[in-house]
Amino acid sequence: MFRRREENNFPSLKPAQTERVTSILGSGIIWQGSISGSGGMRIEGAFQGQINLHGLLVIGASGRVTCEHLYANVVIIAGAVKGDITAEKVEIRSTGRVWGNVVTTSFATEEGAFLRGQIRMEDKVDIGETAEPLTKIEYSDDDQPPQIQGG
Repeated sequence: MFRRREENNFPSLKPAQTERVTSILGSGIIWQGSISGSGGMRIEGAFQGQINLHGLLVIGASGRVTCEHLYANVVIIAGAVKGDITAEKVEIRSTGRVWGNVVTTSFATEEGAFLRGQIRMEDKVDIGETAEPLTKIEYSDDDQPPQIQGG
């Protein structure tokens, strides 16, 4: 009488892959170089160089990233980033600070988040190195982003 119909008029959809962190750059680490590949990464230390990641990138509250252009599928920022960001999804948490331009399809911020730059929303983004950068921004002497110390 109350039997569920077993009809399936929709093609089977593959469940969305859950993004997860598989690598961590700890808070006591200072790294200069490049990060590329697939998978999730969390940065709690200081990083300077190039990032081209097919996956999730989390910059924790103690994380400091300086790079000309950062590419990833999803970027969550609770620390500081100096450089342009191209990603499918960008979140800036309340403790997050970004000095650079953002190109994305999805953007969210929490109250207290800081962004000094432009945001360009697109229907689709290319997280490869062929993405078109926005114009560079200039800083006044009293509004400089944090610099990586040591290393």
